[in-house]
Amino acid sequence: MKNRTRFSMPAVLLQAFAFIAMAIVSPGVCLAQPDSGYKTHDWNRPRPPVLDPGTASTQEMPGRAPSDATVLFDGKDLNQWCAIDGSPTKWVIKDGIMECVAGSGMIRTFQNFGDCQLHVEWAAPVPPMGRSQGRGNSGVFLMGLYEIQVLDNYQNETYADGYAGGVYGEFPPLVNPARPPGQWQTYDIVFARARFDQKGQLLSPACLTLLYNGVLAQNDVSLTGPTTWMVRLPYTPQPDKLPLALQDHGNPVRYRNIWVRELGSDARQKEFTYSDALLDRYAGLYRVTPLLSIEILRRDRQLYMKIISPGSEHEHALFAESRTKFFAKEVDSSITFQVNDRGIVESLDFYMGGDTNRARKIK
Repeated sequence: MKNRTRFSMPAVLLQAFAFIAMAIVSPGVCLAQPDSGYKTHDWNRPRPPVLDPGTASTQEMPGRAPSDATVLFDGKDLNQWCAIDGSPTKWVIKDGIMECVAGSGMIRTFQNFGDCQLHVEWAAPVPPMGRSQGRGNSGVFLMGLYEIQVLDNYQNETYADGYAGGVYGEFPPLVNPARPPGQWQTYDIVFARARFDQKGQLLSPACLTLLYNGVLAQNDVSLTGPTTWMVRLPYTPQPDKLPLALQDHGNPVRYRNIWVRELGSDARQKEFTYSDALLDRYAGLYRVTPLLSIEILRRDRQLYMKIISPGSEHEHALFAESRTKFFAKEVDSSITFQVNDRGIVESLDFYMGGDTNRARKIK
């Protein structure tokens, strides 16, 4: 007889997790808080949006994501994922399951995320091989910076802050609820990104809460900085959103049913990170009028637009809304690149303050 144990949480934990998802706090930051503009029990206050909560997973079958979630992997394809440099990933799909290929490198999402609720299901290889950190090792990286360790810790000891469910190198999990290798494990994570002021000074650290197989394993911990091996890294200014990533540590760890819900103000605008090769196609000088030009520059994996007019130059960072449309955050402006059938960028549409103008690429 097959094991029909449902991969779900007791009702009390579901209620607790719902509360945590609403009320997780880092110093000075709250993802949901009372609105003082309304009276207590005010019938004029907007009601919460209705959604389909999805279904829980079983060992035999992955569940269904909430209706407002972004599904990052449902067993069909790897279209949401790429190698770190934006090239196609070498990870594979076997029977609807994503599997890490040793030596292929980390993979990341095209889409960027900040404050979020993340659901990940993973399984360690069978038969188990190796010991300590060499057994079923991978990792889930929030914003590509903060690792939640993935490791086969079923009857396998290692250093405390390297256990599955730990914030790697910073916070051991409160408990070790690991299932045997081959069985599906779940992480449900509520994450609040770090906040910085305009000078790049840290206002509040990143923090997270984690349920591991339905059990509280991290309770609103404030992270000391990005995670790494053997070193405590300090905070440096970070974008509001960055890709999620999964680690290749040489073990064929499997993943399924990955979805994410953006929280708070971070949910208002989608952002993506594309390859250097794609961004380089857009770099160049574009002429709007004889007195107005726009230079598109690339630094790291971000585009910048320099607006050039007689006696004046203004530069603004651009953020990808799609493969061809980019927007600025400091000003009401966006750029949409026009690409011909041969993949050559011919022009761009420059929007600012309600007006759109076509600009031809001149070099």
